[in-house]
Amino acid sequence: MELTAAQLEELRDLTYCPDVPATVGGRARIVLWYAEKRPKVEIAAMAGVSRPTVDVWLARYAADGIAGLLERKRGAGREQVPGRIRARILAATRSAPPEGLSHWSSREMVKFIARTEKVTVSHHYVATLWREVGLKPQRQGTFKLSRDPEFADKVGDIVGLYLDPPGGAVVLSVDEKTQIQALDRTQPLLPIDFGMTEKRTHDYVRHGTTNLFAALNVGTGEVFGDCRPTRDGAQFLAFLKRAVKPHAGKEIHVVLDNLSTHATPEVQAWLADNPCVSFHFTPKGSSWMNMVETWFGLITRQSIRRGTFTSVKVLITRIRDYITHWNATAKPFEWTATADEILAKVALTQTNIRKLVDNNAK
Repeated sequence: MELTAAQLEELRDLTYCPDVPATVGGRARIVLWYAEKRPKVEIAAMAGVSRPTVDVWLARYAADGIAGLLERKRGAGREQVPGRIRARILAATRSAPPEGLSHWSSREMVKFIARTEKVTVSHHYVATLWREVGLKPQRQGTFKLSRDPEFADKVGDIVGLYLDPPGGAVVLSVDEKTQIQALDRTQPLLPIDFGMTEKRTHDYVRHGTTNLFAALNVGTGEVFGDCRPTRDGAQFLAFLKRAVKPHAGKEIHVVLDNLSTHATPEVQAWLADNPCVSFHFTPKGSSWMNMVETWFGLITRQSIRRGTFTSVKVLITRIRDYITHWNATAKPFEWTATADEILAKVALTQTNIRKLVDNNAK
């Protein structure tokens, strides 16, 4: 490649100009090195790219000059696909895939369009189209609709406590995270290092389990927790007494689920003797309304799931340390959904389910 003095100066300006992206400067250096008669393999190593990438930028510079090295606008060179085919892809994505498939992939959609519409599109086009419109057939979520006949009343009750608690009252979100396993790896962890992630063995030794009882103060975000070997009505009542003790003399509202251990005769008798404490049960099948579940997700991801525990005692110590760390900078979670918004979303889901059932019946 023979370059004029003006071309060389222009390329050098790109490599040193602070306003030019580093990627563009790197492409300019590739052209300059090639003009110096350096081998392409050496250029690839110096630039930290592959040999085909060197060929790409040399070809673009040869065809378009400096313009060939600049960033191209998104969508440049995109396939020209008729609107009818685009609509067909979107409609098919929202319907059942061919027999034998659980979900669509971009390549299966390409085959489907070629077979039904006699048109060829690339799987890159299909994937880009899905991203643009927010379709994600490769992913799957879950949902559950409560069959509790008092669903609306319970939603209004609990959301009211979250958004507008009684003045001076304490709201505690209480639940148990059961059967937390003390898992120990068969070999020591390999620590994180530059260019290397932390690594652990796939096999493990199970040393036992513990049950974490937790009470989240909705107003402050602080958590009171205790680990116990079993979960039953007696253990729950013992924990509850300790959880409400710091708030003696105040009106206390406890949000909890419908587990049988939360309504034993002993618990009911204790409530009768402590009228300042009142229970607010979440709707059946709606534990997501219990705010402490969010905190359980955090401790699982940040402390338990990747932990290595040589005994249940070590596991309990880790949990206690996490609670201490959490409370040092605790902030309350912010509940934003109103009861009306929740009920409207549930009603819409029920309507969609009915439509789906009716369509399948037809």
